[in-house]
Amino acid sequence: MEQVINYFTTETTENIAKYLLGMYLEHETPAGKLGGYIVDCEAYLGPDDQAAHSYGMRDTPRVRAMYEKSGTIYLYTMHTHLILNMITQPEGMPQGVMIRGFEPVEGIERMIQNRHGRANAALSDGPGKLVEALGISRELYGASIFSSPLHLVPEKRRIPKEIDALPRIGIPNKGIWTERPLRYVVRGNPYITKQRKALIDENNGWRN
Repeated sequence: MEQVINYFTTETTENIAKYLLGMYLEHETPAGKLGGYIVDCEAYLGPDDQAAHSYGMRDTPRVRAMYEKSGTIYLYTMHTHLILNMITQPEGMPQGVMIRGFEPVEGIERMIQNRHGRANAALSDGPGKLVEALGISRELYGASIFSSPLHLVPEKRRIPKEIDALPRIGIPNKGIWTERPLRYVVRGNPYITKQRKALIDENNGWRN
């Protein structure tokens, strides 16, 4: 974990977003461990990024966690869904990565229950879906992705064959920030938001 913490404190947010692809994300819950691989995420580069909640160094109670140290969990609600983000820069520099897609591995039956029967790609191929599948609650706001019940497990990380850089989803009318390729995905993975079936790789896009 020390290597991951060091990466979060020395690398750019874009590089951290790419590094998180294939990282194992685990939530220890009263019902057991729920976990799998991050396959789709977006970088947010506030204070310059017009799509970031911290654009212009906006500082409200809602975005307080964005100004905390790297690895802080930032959760917010969008269209009634809770969305998971990780802060990626030292304290006072409000940049982060939103987790958009997740390939489930452990506790799948429980995740299906959490998602009210939805399975396969529909289980976790979107940011609100994966939060619901993993049973993530607002109580984790401000906790650490390195040491809280919701944490990264670098020992289980997989390596993508290829990473695609794409425009972020749902960012209209933000000038250059609408089209900047700040979304990173594991090419060929079925749990990518809006993935086309024809592009799915037989090994889900993993090298190992």
